[in-house]
Amino acid sequence: MATALVTGGNRGIGLEIARQLGALGHRVLLGARDTASGEEAAAALRAQGHDVEAVVIDVAKSASVTACARALKKAGRAVDMLVNNAGVIVEGELLGATTKPMEEARQVNLMGPLRTARAFMPAIAERGYGRVANVSSGWGSFARGLEGPAAYAVSKAALNALTVRLAREAGPGVKVNAMCSGWVRTRMGGETAPRTVAEGADTAVWLATLGEDGPTGGFFRDRQPLEW
Repeated sequence: MATALVTGGNRGIGLEIARQLGALGHRVLLGARDTASGEEAAAALRAQGHDVEAVVIDVAKSASVTACARALKKAGRAVDMLVNNAGVIVEGELLGATTKPMEEARQVNLMGPLRTARAFMPAIAERGYGRVANVSSGWGSFARGLEGPAAYAVSKAALNALTVRLAREAGPGVKVNAMCSGWVRTRMGGETAPRTVAEGADTAVWLATLGEDGPTGGFFRDRQPLEW
C-alpha cells in the first residue's frame, strides 16, 4: 500500500481523511502544526488499528515544510499521496481597513499547497506514481460567484488555478485534482452544517487513491465534476 501525507490532519476533515485512508490499508503521515496535537490524533487512529504517524508541518512556514520533507527523506519515508487539507477561513473584505485577512488566507490556502507541492512532488514525479488532492471550496468557483468571505474565496480560486497548473507539470503517472467538501460539521463549519465529516472527506480520499484511468486537473464534489 501507499503512504499518504495529510496536512491539517489532527482534526476535522483532515482527521477523517487520515482515518479513511488508514482504513483502506495505507500508511498515513498525519501532519499537524505542533507535536502534541498531532501525536494525540495519531494515537487515537492507531488505537483503531490504523498505521498512522504524526509529523510536524506548518504549511504557512516554508522552513517547516522543508524540515518535514527532509526528515521524511532521511527516515526513508516516500510520500505517494499528498492531501493538502490545511486551510483557514478569514473574515474581512478586500477593500477593508487592512490586507491582513488576504495575506493570511494566501499564506495557508494557496502558498501552503504550493510549498508542499514543491517539497514532495519532484520525488513523486521521479518515481512515476503519485496523487495530489487539494481541498478547495465551491466558494472558490467563478461559476458559483466566489461567495463567502472575500479572502477565503479568492485564495481558494487561486488554489483551483494552482491545481490546473500543477497537473500540467506533474509528469506521467501523477494526478493532481481539487475538491470541495461541502458545508461540513467541523469546528470550522459549525454544528448546523448539513454534512458529516465522512461525507466531506470522501472525495479527497477518492482522489488520493485514483486508478490509472482516473482524472487529473479537475475539480470535484461527491466524486462528480464541479465548474471552475
